[in-house]
Amino acid sequence: MCQNVRMTKQEIAESNRRRYEALRAAGQGATSRPLPPVTAIGAAPIGPDAMIATESVPAGWYHTVRLRRGEALRIVDTSGRSSVSVIGWCERDMSERLNCADTAKVQWSAALSKGRVILTDMGHVFLSLIEDTAGAHDLLVGGSTPASARAVTGEASRNTHDNFLAAASKLGLGLRDIPACVTFFAPVALDGEGRFVWNADRKKAGDFVDLRAEMDLVLVLSNCAHPLDPAPPAAGDPVIVVRHRAPPPAADDACRTMTPEIARAFDFTDRRHG
Repeated sequence: MCQNVRMTKQEIAESNRRRYEALRAAGQGATSRPLPPVTAIGAAPIGPDAMIATESVPAGWYHTVRLRRGEALRIVDTSGRSSVSVIGWCERDMSERLNCADTAKVQWSAALSKGRVILTDMGHVFLSLIEDTAGAHDLLVGGSTPASARAVTGEASRNTHDNFLAAASKLGLGLRDIPACVTFFAPVALDGEGRFVWNADRKKAGDFVDLRAEMDLVLVLSNCAHPLDPAPPAAGDPVIVVRHRAPPPAADDACRTMTPEIARAFDFTDRRHG
């Protein structure tokens, strides 16, 4: 006779952990390439023929931009005191949206930097980080809310949650359509106790990221202080966003060839959006 064996919660957790570590080792031990070095500030200039549009986003405000597949958006933290939270949707089907959890899961890391990609909730590649001077961005904490902003300032003030809701409403979307955000120029790390900490030494004036669109998409950017930033929100400054035509990816493009999982995600994306 077969005897049913009931596993405890701890045994299930330990079994899942062993399975995760085995899959992680197999994924990282396959043909994963090393990440490219961060971009030097002042490098990777955008030629005048590639420039499409430039906008300045004041502190506390938001900006909506549409990108065609193959275009890129440069976000510049001019003063080194800003953080920019980003959400987005596939323009063809707005039910498909940026997904932070899958972005971390498929790449076995929550650390975003040059050579990484951002995925959608349908397994497509949404954005590629083709240039990045900072290597210090946040996939986990999220943007500011009315409550977090009030806790810092003592009064109602502009925040990322309200910015995203205002931008979404202009696109015919609502609260349930707003995904978790990725925040650029947000040097969040973990201390020895597993608590989030802010590493201000990793922020520099002139830091920028270049995000290459891998499908036609709509992005919303919110230039509000990160919830963990100890500097007062009034210390924020405008950020510059530059829409431009990205160079076509080479055969050894770091983002497209980083891991077998990402190569498959690009193949899936190219077949649908190419």
